[in-house]
Amino acid sequence: MTANLPTPLDNRAIARVLTEIAMLLELKGDNPFKIRAYRNGADVVANAAEAVASLDDAGLRAWPGIGKDLAGRIREIALTGDCGIKRELLTEFPATLLDVMRIQGLGPKTVAMLHKELRITSLEDLALAARSGRIRALKGMGAKKEELILRALEERQRHAGRHKLDRATEVADSLVAYLKQHAPGAEVAAVGSVRRGTDTCGDLDILAAGADRSLTDAFVAYPGVERVLGHGDTKASILLQGGFQADLRCVTPDQRGAALQYFTGSKAHNIALRDKALERGWKLNEYGLFDPKEQPIAGTTEESIYRALGLAWIPPELRENRGELEAAASGALPSLIERSDLRGDLHMHTTESDGRESLETMVRAAQERGLEYIAITDHSKSLAMANGLDETRTLENAAKARALSKTLKGFTVLAGVECDILPDGSMDLSDDCLEALDIVVASVHSALQQDEADMTKRVIKAIEHPSVDIIGHLTGRMLLRRDASRVNIEKVIDAAKANGVAMEINSQPHRLDLCDSHARLARDRGVKLVIDTDAHEIHALGYARWGVLTARRAWLGKDDVLNTLPVAAFRRALRRNRVGA
Repeated sequence: MTANLPTPLDNRAIARVLTEIAMLLELKGDNPFKIRAYRNGADVVANAAEAVASLDDAGLRAWPGIGKDLAGRIREIALTGDCGIKRELLTEFPATLLDVMRIQGLGPKTVAMLHKELRITSLEDLALAARSGRIRALKGMGAKKEELILRALEERQRHAGRHKLDRATEVADSLVAYLKQHAPGAEVAAVGSVRRGTDTCGDLDILAAGADRSLTDAFVAYPGVERVLGHGDTKASILLQGGFQADLRCVTPDQRGAALQYFTGSKAHNIALRDKALERGWKLNEYGLFDPKEQPIAGTTEESIYRALGLAWIPPELRENRGELEAAASGALPSLIERSDLRGDLHMHTTESDGRESLETMVRAAQERGLEYIAITDHSKSLAMANGLDETRTLENAAKARALSKTLKGFTVLAGVECDILPDGSMDLSDDCLEALDIVVASVHSALQQDEADMTKRVIKAIEHPSVDIIGHLTGRMLLRRDASRVNIEKVIDAAKANGVAMEINSQPHRLDLCDSHARLARDRGVKLVIDTDAHEIHALGYARWGVLTARRAWLGKDDVLNTLPVAAFRRALRRNRVGA
């Protein structure tokens, strides 16, 4: 194993190489089954609980979809960080074409055509061709496609250097664990945007209190470092494989609280807090809170900093200068929801549509996670690519869910559907079908480019349908990939309130939709929310963690979220079952 690779090589890094091989094979127009095998292998590896690099060929072949050849490729990647087939493919296509393929709306056939006809090999080439009008001249493209490409390029540039919360947390946790091994007596923690739970994160900030100066040496020697950006006795900065920049700051134990506060709070929160110190003639920085004579007032703990300034301790998720200082001063901070408060999960898929697990497997996994109820909400028929269900299959699926539920003790399976909201606002399934279910999540999956007025009318029409209980992932955003649809959030929230419809915080790390600000607006206007995983496989049930973080950033408490209720109370709270609904 090469010295500059993690030991063992991170599963996601292995999965990334497998995905890139699949992408290059698509560019080549290779066998679809071969391409699917690599994509399936990437998915299996990325979601594996075991460290793939620790397994031999036999261990890998025991996994579904991993044959002899693929197991060998995975072992090669795990040991070397590369693969012969990828190197061979890169003699035909430049590696920069992979970036082009990641642009929203560009499939492999289109990229292959752009490469062949316009000699496009990079994002820079793509941007130049689009701005000069050369793309619209190609067969099957046109001015509208060219405009969409330019918009996607602008979105990518806007998100440059950002990472989804789940991945940033994973990398930060690995760094923290590594540093704790080197300094077991120190207190090491991730701070910054990871600790606040923002939906995307930039640089990773790590704080160590009580470590000696050798910790920065260990930090810059972390496996996977691509480049050392800075290295001192108390500070160090590195660039990691995968594009993460990580910064370490070492402080003394008596400075820990002040440093935790300083490096966690947003810039706006910290400025407002510093102003409170200045009003008293004090100075607040990362080393502590000091009086005019530079004598320390507080700093060992975060609580001591806030208390000295007349404030209750503020949870990290709220430190955005959105009213938390005023609430902390008046004793009005909310009691935030905890993950353990969730009793149910109301949005998940099985093999009946595009899920990867059976009904029975999803139920068992939910029980093992301590849930008390779930709703099975496979897709409706308009999502043909997701094997969506028509009315007959929807009712058959509901019957299976209800039959299984009757056999379970202390656990309930609700029969539902994720019904598409069609472009005109009508529902994808008949009224009789939807009325016969226990729960309906209505979501937009198509015509995402509608203008704001049409999209708003579309969603409100769905909200007014008597069988719609929840609006799923309202804006359709894909973090770092696709911007939110244009929709008047306030009008939609007011319609949800008027009709007793709940709004979803979708916990998928690439969605987190509703976002924190929209979820808070819904709460403030009296709309109930639900936190769902939208799970398509077992491991995704764990995504509730990210939805709860978003809910906490939205100031949500337990009572604001319907699926914290026991199942009987939850069912009574649904619009379809409320008296007078």
